[in-house]
Amino acid sequence: MEEKGQDVEAKEGISVKEFQDVLNELGGEKIQERFPAEYEKVTKALKKSHENEKRLMAKCRELSAEITSYSVKVTAAMKLTQEDQGTITTMKKELEKAWKIVDAAREKELQNKETIQSLKQEIVTLTEQSRGASTKHNVDELLKVNTELKKEHEEMLKELANQRQNLSKSITGQQDLEAWKEDAVQTISKLQQEVQVHQNECSRETRQRERLDKKVMQLQAALDTSQADIRMLTQQNQHSQDEQQRLEQQLREQKVMFERTTKELEQQQQRNSKLQQENEQNTTSLEQLSLDNQQKSSHLKIKEEECSHMRQEISKLSKVREATQRKLHQTEDQKVELEQQRDTLKSQMTGMEREMELSKRQMESLKKSIDDLVRERDLLNQNLIKASSTTEKQISIVKIHEQTKKNLDQEISNYRNEAQKQRNIIFQLEKERDRYINQASNLTHKVLQHMEDIKVKEMQIFDYRKKLAEAETNLKQQQNLYEVVRADRNLYSKNHIESQSEIAEMRKKLKIAAQQMEQLKEESSVKEVALLKEQQEIHKMEKEKDCMKTDLQKLKQQIQEMKLVIENKEAEEKKLLKIIADADADNLQQKKALDQVISNRNLLGTVLVRRNDELALLYEKIDIQQALLNKGEQQYERRVEDIRLLKLEIKNLRREKIILTKTASNIEELRREVCHMQRELVKERNRCRALEEEVQNPLNVHRWRELEARDPGSYELIQKIHSLQKRLIAKSDEVVEKELLLQEKDTLYVELKHILARQPGLEAAEQLQIYQQTIRERTKQLKVLTSELNMFESLKQQDKYEIERLTSELQNVKKKYLSLKRKEQQAKEKERTLAQVGVPVIQPQWADGPRFTGGGFNLKQSSRVPA
Repeated sequence: MEEKGQDVEAKEGISVKEFQDVLNELGGEKIQERFPAEYEKVTKALKKSHENEKRLMAKCRELSAEITSYSVKVTAAMKLTQEDQGTITTMKKELEKAWKIVDAAREKELQNKETIQSLKQEIVTLTEQSRGASTKHNVDELLKVNTELKKEHEEMLKELANQRQNLSKSITGQQDLEAWKEDAVQTISKLQQEVQVHQNECSRETRQRERLDKKVMQLQAALDTSQADIRMLTQQNQHSQDEQQRLEQQLREQKVMFERTTKELEQQQQRNSKLQQENEQNTTSLEQLSLDNQQKSSHLKIKEEECSHMRQEISKLSKVREATQRKLHQTEDQKVELEQQRDTLKSQMTGMEREMELSKRQMESLKKSIDDLVRERDLLNQNLIKASSTTEKQISIVKIHEQTKKNLDQEISNYRNEAQKQRNIIFQLEKERDRYINQASNLTHKVLQHMEDIKVKEMQIFDYRKKLAEAETNLKQQQNLYEVVRADRNLYSKNHIESQSEIAEMRKKLKIAAQQMEQLKEESSVKEVALLKEQQEIHKMEKEKDCMKTDLQKLKQQIQEMKLVIENKEAEEKKLLKIIADADADNLQQKKALDQVISNRNLLGTVLVRRNDELALLYEKIDIQQALLNKGEQQYERRVEDIRLLKLEIKNLRREKIILTKTASNIEELRREVCHMQRELVKERNRCRALEEEVQNPLNVHRWRELEARDPGSYELIQKIHSLQKRLIAKSDEVVEKELLLQEKDTLYVELKHILARQPGLEAAEQLQIYQQTIRERTKQLKVLTSELNMFESLKQQDKYEIERLTSELQNVKKKYLSLKRKEQQAKEKERTLAQVGVPVIQPQWADGPRFTGGGFNLKQSSRVPA
């Protein structure tokens, strides 16, 4: 045990060293802010498990010492019982000897009686022979013989009395030894029970220790996985830095390309006209797709409502805890990854904005340095740059719309797959419902047969009332969550209004760009040669675009892989739901078995109350067993309450998951925004056409006249600066709000983690199994005790019958002995009276009269002796 503890300490030291190495590798990254807290939690859990292991080791040592002491006591008691058995065997041998002596005395008594009878017969014969002479001499001899025989008879009686006294003493000693033996057997049984209890405690402690070892192994595995995740994150960070450098290089190349495009405008105009035609075609296709999307969204709403109903039914039936925890961990990991991606994108956006500001400043410095004569050309170049930027923006918008269209198609296909999955789940649930209906019918038949158990039914009704109260509380919680969702929706609507205001500002800018485009179209005929070179560069840009498309396809493949992983997790969730349903069924069966055990216990109590006072020791054992059963029932009820609380928390977690999924999937709002943007695009195209017609048929002839004391380029730049500052302020406010929301979510996440850490896990189920095993063992012990009780009662009745038989025999022997004594005393009194009177002692015997010898038997003679 000590070696295992040293191994655990060594492993903890190794894990701390690995943690420090990983922190040194990470350096000053953002991941380092969250990881130490999680690692501290893991280390605390490890320390707690190590302390629990030490405590259990100490308990095991104490219990082993107690077991050794009890085993010594048991051995001593066994030795005492062996010694008692030796003494009992010796006493039995002595009893046998005494009984042999008694038998010998009885044989001697019979022989003496036979000799007396023979002597009496000889006296009778002698009296007949000596009728006349020499009678006095013969009578004296006979009297002497008679006295000698009487003395021998008295001695024999004394010996018999002594033998009986010895017999009574040996019987009392045997009874004392038997009582002492019974006490020793009872003490041995008590010690054996205590030894069994301590052995059970030892086994329980060893199981807890094994469980803690498993937990330690799991925590170490979690530590290894977390370290591997950190290494993966560092690799991803390096990869993102490489991508950032690559994007910076691309930006530089694009700047060069922009400088070249200022010189070559005509080709860009042709390209612009083609793009406008393509845009018109795309708008028509987008309108058709939007109509299709609206129809599909209506169908999806109907399906989502059906899915929501089915999910509510599933949430009522399913009682999952581990699956929700895993989902939470996955969502947390995804959330962390998305936050990291958002931070990286924000950093990229800020870098791009800074670079754009720097490029604008450089352009302004170049414009100021050029002479007043070249100012018109600079204005034209600026207008060209703006036109190219607007065209590129339009191209990027078209690409974004195409990407959104593809994303929507993918989401529609995903929703269809989810709907098919939900249908399959519904079909399985209907099957399970039918199976449960059949089981319920069988159970109703059983309930009709067991109508006598009304008390159990009342307890079930009470539990159902509790469940109704819990359901009402759950309804209230759902209402509160619905209010929270409404508040979130209001916030999102505010954000939508702000985005619409930004879109209006962008429209104004598009109008300005369209006016500049009209000015540039008039000068496009001069620069056709320059645009030929730009076509080559555009070919290069198209190649780069193809590369970007391949990268996009790779990203889509990664998204599909993530979806497959999510589907696998959902399948695991279904399997866990089935396992939990099976566990609930087993729990119900065990409850029924417990009820049967309780009814059997009550019956045994009623039987044991009727027993005699002589079986008090057995009553004490049964009371001990009943106390243990009551403890087990109390602990079982506690575990049932813990399971009920866990189920409630699982329901709450499911509701939170549903809320998170609803907040995450704002598809309808995005669709509305897409439709709105498409309508705005159509309006802007119509405006562009109108402006082109104005350029072809100009109304203002004097629009090329220079205004005095005006600088329109700087004024436009000032307006842009103001608009950009406003946008920056609005975006910074949005960022602050988002960060506050993220902080709130982090606090909620930490609280949920603490709640989950406090809750009992698989230990409750394992303890339930242990208690069920103990209950089964106790029932077996009760059955054994009842069989022993019946056996002891039968032995007791046999002993009673034997005692009654022996007492009846003793009374008969005493009666015979008293009758003999009385006859002897009467004979002695007669002899004394005759001796006083002077009559001879030996009277003539009549043949007709009865004669008695020593045994009290009648002796009749045919002839009468004459006087």
